[in-house]
Amino acid sequence: MQLFDAITELGHEQVVLCSDPVTGLRAIIAIHDTSLGPALGGTRMWQYASTNDAIVDALRLSRGMTYKAAVSGVNLGGGKAVIIGNPHSEKSEALFRAYGRFVETQRGRYITAEDVGTSVRDMEWIRMETKYVTGVGGVGGSGDPSPVTALGVFSGMKAAAKTVYGSDSLAGKRIVVQGAGNVASHLVHSLVKDGATVFVSDIFDEKARALAAASGATVIAPDAVFSTPCDIFSPNALGAILNDDTIPQLTCAAVVGGANNQLAQEQKHANALRDRGVLYAPDYVVNAGGLMNVASEVEGYDRDKVMRQAEGIYDITMNILRTAAERNVLTIEASNAIAEDRLRKVRHVHGNFIGSPTIRGV
Repeated sequence: MQLFDAITELGHEQVVLCSDPVTGLRAIIAIHDTSLGPALGGTRMWQYASTNDAIVDALRLSRGMTYKAAVSGVNLGGGKAVIIGNPHSEKSEALFRAYGRFVETQRGRYITAEDVGTSVRDMEWIRMETKYVTGVGGVGGSGDPSPVTALGVFSGMKAAAKTVYGSDSLAGKRIVVQGAGNVASHLVHSLVKDGATVFVSDIFDEKARALAAASGATVIAPDAVFSTPCDIFSPNALGAILNDDTIPQLTCAAVVGGANNQLAQEQKHANALRDRGVLYAPDYVVNAGGLMNVASEVEGYDRDKVMRQAEGIYDITMNILRTAAERNVLTIEASNAIAEDRLRKVRHVHGNFIGSPTIRGV
C-alpha cells in the first residue's frame, strides 16, 4: 500500500505512527476530517495479520467516524486509532500510558475513547497522560458507551423494519445477531424484550452461551450466521463481513448492525445487497449512539439527552431510507450524500480544527 496515495484517496488530514519499544506499543492514529470539530473516535486493540492491515483499518474506521458525526448532527470530526497487539494477553498500564502520551501530542486534534479490544480501565490508564480521552468512569465521565450504541442500533433496526414490513415492531421477527460483545449483549436483551426470536453467535463460544443463557436467545455456530433463515441480520463484531462469499448466503430482508465497515467494498457490496432485495441500514448511521455518548462528555455529560439522541437514530435512519427510495440510489449513497453536504457547508465557514477543546471535568 502506498500510504500517501491511500490518505489522499480517502481524504485524510493526518496519520500518526506511534512506537515505544520498551512497552511494545505499535499504534496508528488516523485523523480523517476536522471540519466540524476535533476528531473523535475510539482506540481499537487487535492482533492484525500485518501492519498494512492495521493501517487500512484505521483509515477506513476514521473516515466512517467523519460521516457518522456529520450525518448524526454531532459537531466533531472523524478519527480512529488502532493498537497492534493481542487484547487478551498484551495489555499493560505502561503500554496505554505510552499511547496516552502520543494522544497528548495532538493537543486535542484527536480525542480517543473505548473501542473493540479496549475497556474503561484502559481509558483510565490513558487518562493518566492526557485529558483528550472520553468514556472513562468517575465524576464527569460517561463510562461504557455500549448501552447507548445498542439503543441506537435497536432504534435503527425498528426503522428498517418499518420500511420493509410496514411496522416497526420487532415482535415475532427472527433476528440473527453476530457477536456477543458489549453492544451485542445490550441489543440482544432489548430484542428479546421486544418479542423477537433471537439467534446469537460469537467466535468465542462461551460468550455466546453466556449471553443466550442470560437473555433467552438461541446459540448458533459462527459459520451459520449468514445462512440461518431470518428476517434481519445484525452484524455486531468486526467489519468487512458483507462480501462476495457471504452475501449470496443471506436469507434476510434487512441488515442492521453495530459493526463498523460491514461492506468489504462499499459500492460493490451495497449493490450486491440491493440486487438480492436486502435493505442495508448504513452501519455508521445506526451505530452512532456511541459517538453521541462520548461526544456529550466534551460538552458536559447529560445522560438523558444522550439517550434521547440515540432514540433519534430512528428518525435519522428513516430519512436516509426514504431519501434512497425517492432518489433511487443505494442507502449508503444517500447517507454519504447527506453527510458530505453538511461537511461541505460547515467547512466553508469553519475550516480544519487546530485548537485545543476544553473537556469539562478535567
